[in-house]
Amino acid sequence: MLHLSEFNVWFALLMGFLCGLTMSYKVEPLPDSYAGLGEGPHWDAERQSLYYVDIEAAGLLRYDYNQNKVYKAKVEGESLAGFVLPIEGKPQEFAVGCGRRVLIVNWDGIAPVAKVVRTLFEVQKEYESNRWNDAKTDPQGRFFGGTMRYIGDEFVHRHGELYKWTAGGQISVVKTDVGISNGLAWDEKAKKFYYIDTTDYEVKSYDFDFETGVATNPKVVFNLRKTSPKDHLLPDGLTIDSEGNLYVATFNGATIFKVDPNTGKVLLEIKFPTKQITSSAFGGPNLDILYVTTAAKFDQPSPAGTTYKVTGLNATGYAGTNLKI
Repeated sequence: MLHLSEFNVWFALLMGFLCGLTMSYKVEPLPDSYAGLGEGPHWDAERQSLYYVDIEAAGLLRYDYNQNKVYKAKVEGESLAGFVLPIEGKPQEFAVGCGRRVLIVNWDGIAPVAKVVRTLFEVQKEYESNRWNDAKTDPQGRFFGGTMRYIGDEFVHRHGELYKWTAGGQISVVKTDVGISNGLAWDEKAKKFYYIDTTDYEVKSYDFDFETGVATNPKVVFNLRKTSPKDHLLPDGLTIDSEGNLYVATFNGATIFKVDPNTGKVLLEIKFPTKQITSSAFGGPNLDILYVTTAAKFDQPSPAGTTYKVTGLNATGYAGTNLKI
């Protein structure tokens, strides 16, 4: 039989453990970090900087960790910037998704204007209402990114596609019938690729061959469908920690779900003071800070559009990989 004193000790330990699970993290805004439609956070370990975009302003942003300061630029002559990826071996060049083109731009990370150098490639010329949305490089430096319809109803007109591009090769289609191409993440240990089409309300896993970059055998590992379409949470951006857990941003959900993809269980709900959570990426000197982008679409009140850092998660992730061209 458990004595009362022993019960009290065990109860206190249990409550401490539970509180540690639910209350351990801290959410703080980055200074002057507003982006009307913030997206695509990419941690550059060499420069100790977080790069991200303000999509509908064709904006590039860089948060300098050491200076605790955000620098902002506009891509010259463009109206959209769906993602920003540093180029391997060229510290002032970036691949940026402008409309349906992937442009190489020159930016020193400080100047208010980023200059367009050339077009790397273009997709879906027949769909003028489409644009690039989210893109990342896989651990080998290959490009993976997708498109969406941005004029009209992307839930009805699924004209988006997911693409792959390797240096020296041609752009190829990974998946068709995409509504809003969004989050991407890779797990080299588990040999998995994770992908979100927001209009499917779910996260899919694929078996991934890291030598060839081929994804096969899609499987739903996290489902955000609710009882009514009005209740559906919209999964947006995606990142992964070193233990293989996924961090799923929810547009209109004010939450990032930490999910075990092997069981589909939610391990933690990270809450924010604004609704439209768009994406996240681990960064900082120890890769233990979760940087989170948000949006201020449809007249969302302040602090919508703020970029945040989350500390105290007791997790580490991976730095972004530069694009090899």
